[in-house]
Amino acid sequence: MTHDLLIALTGFAFVTVITPGPNNLMLMSSGANFGFRRTVPHMLGIGLGFPTMVFLVGIGVMQVFDLWPLSYVILKIVSVVYLLYLAWKIAHAAPPKQTEAEGRPLTFLQSAAFQWVNPKAWSMALSAVTLYATGRDLVAVLWVAGIYVLVSGLSTTGWTVLGQQLRRFLKSPARLRAFNWIMAGLLVTTLIPVLFPAQ
Repeated sequence: MTHDLLIALTGFAFVTVITPGPNNLMLMSSGANFGFRRTVPHMLGIGLGFPTMVFLVGIGVMQVFDLWPLSYVILKIVSVVYLLYLAWKIAHAAPPKQTEAEGRPLTFLQSAAFQWVNPKAWSMALSAVTLYATGRDLVAVLWVAGIYVLVSGLSTTGWTVLGQQLRRFLKSPARLRAFNWIMAGLLVTTLIPVLFPAQ
């Protein structure tokens, strides 16, 4: 991979991971409800799970979907249902003290597995591989996945810290409840491009 292409890939990867989407909204919500330390497994699940997805897409997992077109419809349905379920969980999250006793943030495996039903993750993975690993050779695919490991660390940390800092403002149960409902609503809006794709 040339130096210029590597710089372009890094910029593309950073912009795609730092912008709001299901992962970042859930990290901010988790940071606000559970704090930074308890959100670390969730962060690692995204930071390693998404690059793994990019790698698998790059080496040919998409051929399975091409061979079985119905799988696209199934994936879309599962994605919508699971995101609605997560939005419901965020909207009904308990206040921090109660959360510490009862609630649990996403685990490493849950957040890594979530990448496979995250519409934004699919769009990012397909775009990155198409643009920056055009030949689908192993080295190029590894570069794309590796860059996503690096930039994901910045993004997951930033969004979780933002949520954690909001905890001071959200000490009031009413404010926290409003925040959680807003986060849930924003998460649902990420489904709009999936449900109503541009023609």
